[in-house]
Amino acid sequence: MASVTFKGNPMTLVGNEVKVGESAPDFTVLANDLSEVKLSDNKGTVRLISVVPSVDTGVCAAQTKRFNDEIGKLGDVSVLTISADLPFAQARWAQENGFNDAKIFSDHRDLSFGEAYGVIMKELRLLARSVFVIDSNDKVVYAEYVAEGTNHPDYDKALEAAKQAK
Repeated sequence: MASVTFKGNPMTLVGNEVKVGESAPDFTVLANDLSEVKLSDNKGTVRLISVVPSVDTGVCAAQTKRFNDEIGKLGDVSVLTISADLPFAQARWAQENGFNDAKIFSDHRDLSFGEAYGVIMKELRLLARSVFVIDSNDKVVYAEYVAEGTNHPDYDKALEAAKQAK
């Protein structure tokens, strides 16, 4: 199981660690309008899943902006940002930051995504910073569990994996 800390404190990750080469587990999250969205809703496309503890923090906001800014260069790749923030907070953040077209989803209701991908920080009931790339055949081609939750992910490796998955 991946090992992560948050502000130097060890976190207990709950759920199933996802590894490269495995089939991507399906999950259900909420869109900002409270409608349910599943990974399977986007079958046949390459998806980069950017996981952040909260869009209302500096590193999380920077991660969300970076991946959404890069999406235009990737062509046929969808970026899905997932956090345990309430959908209303995500919608407010997107509007305040000019990301009205960004796909930001909430896992707050039942932590379906967090459980399926092994990123629930039990002590905080937040999702651990991580990045996954799922190819058009629903295979995991990239998985990064960021060791320290306040650090940035490896943007270049994740973006390269998304380009290669096309």
